[in-house]
Amino acid sequence: MTFLGIDLGTSGIRLLLIDDGGVPIGSAERSYHASHPHPGWSEQNPSDWIAALEDSIAELRDNYPQFAALRGIGVAGHMHGATLLDNSGRVLRPCILWNDTRSHTQAAHLDAKKPFRAISGNIVFPGFTAPKLEWVRENEPDIFAKTAKVLLPAAYLNYYLTGEYVADMSDSAGTSWLDVGNRTWSNTLLSAGNMRQDQMPRLVEGTDEAGRLRRALLDKWGLGGPVSVAGGAGDNAAAACGIGAQNEGQGFVSLGTSGVLLSARDGYHPAPETALHTFCHAIPGRWYQMGVMLSATDSLNWLARITGQNPTELTSKLDGNLKKPGTVRYLPYLAGERTPHNDAEIRGSFTGLATETSREDLTRAVLEGVAFGLRDSFEALAATNAKLDRLIAIGGGSASRYWIQLIATTLGVPLSLPKSGEFGAALGAARLGITAATGLAANSVMSLPEVRETIDPDKGLTSTFDDAYQKYSSAYLAIKSCQ
Repeated sequence: MTFLGIDLGTSGIRLLLIDDGGVPIGSAERSYHASHPHPGWSEQNPSDWIAALEDSIAELRDNYPQFAALRGIGVAGHMHGATLLDNSGRVLRPCILWNDTRSHTQAAHLDAKKPFRAISGNIVFPGFTAPKLEWVRENEPDIFAKTAKVLLPAAYLNYYLTGEYVADMSDSAGTSWLDVGNRTWSNTLLSAGNMRQDQMPRLVEGTDEAGRLRRALLDKWGLGGPVSVAGGAGDNAAAACGIGAQNEGQGFVSLGTSGVLLSARDGYHPAPETALHTFCHAIPGRWYQMGVMLSATDSLNWLARITGQNPTELTSKLDGNLKKPGTVRYLPYLAGERTPHNDAEIRGSFTGLATETSREDLTRAVLEGVAFGLRDSFEALAATNAKLDRLIAIGGGSASRYWIQLIATTLGVPLSLPKSGEFGAALGAARLGITAATGLAANSVMSLPEVRETIDPDKGLTSTFDDAYQKYSSAYLAIKSCQ
């Protein structure tokens, strides 16, 4: 038997075929683009997802004979997107994506209503799904009147695969319509957002079978069937499945374009005032919390661009022993900030510049600023009694050993680096496909990765970085008062 994980990203799709032992067999990728018809808008045509999926399937089928033994599929997708369908299942307009900010007014209006934070466990952010539908209602009333179903991107792929309107708990938790603690649609929130229960997909756990692959696709893909399609997951929940973070005390820090600090939780511990996201996990009876900073490696990429270097060139000059915090301070708010400030308007800054400031000083400041931004999320998670004794480091930024030691020291916990291999959202989605097709328990499938190295905090510099973090925290208020 083989199993397929589909990672539907904002810029492209990635498919990973694995065997029944979880060992990768082959992968395929296709890219596509978002459109930005107005400032702050971000949309995609769902037909582009389907075309990319079918091209990738054809590549796997043609190159890997094991594809014919496919028995389970899991889909992970970028969260919060609004795909609107009419009563015939036709797409009514381009999907409004997670990074679309047009509905900031509607988000603030909904967030001011008491039930939303109390029931959903989260702030209503402009990127979430509910305010998008309010924007459509107010600005595209004809489209809103025709909307029979609202599907998240991963749920739309599930619909294409199975012909059924079905979504998992982890993805649905980011809509502002879900009662996250009780893992069910909230009629109170739906009504407050001018929506109805019948417009929502059927809810399943991410590990459960959502449906079976349609006969037309079995024939098209050359499969005998049956092929189970799992409930799937939102992208970060799938990444947690990919690295085995399913129980209290397990989590990861991801150094990608944005920075994510995620902690699996055995129970439901909402803290919306911290701007943490509290979502259902893809695994039954589990939740997760995460803090998000919007400019992590994006900050380093920005510095590289304006200095004519590439990020690796900048950080390679810092390889070696960790240095105490520099005199230059960087606030990493190039695109606003999510946790803990929920501030879309704040922008970044350098302070402490002098005539002798070098490019290396600026690089260190950027790495330190990102580390302090992650510390903000760490402190917010600690306030909810999350156990964070050790974290796994993933993402492109984890290639810099200096940066990882800096973050470990700033957070005060060891960071483990996985051995090279698969441990992301596509693997997590494939693992969900295994559970749906075989009925195996999640804890027997969602294993932790082999660790290449664990980097401990530099205890000799802990107090120094603690002091620097306090100054960083104070600087937010100072810069806010000037903007």
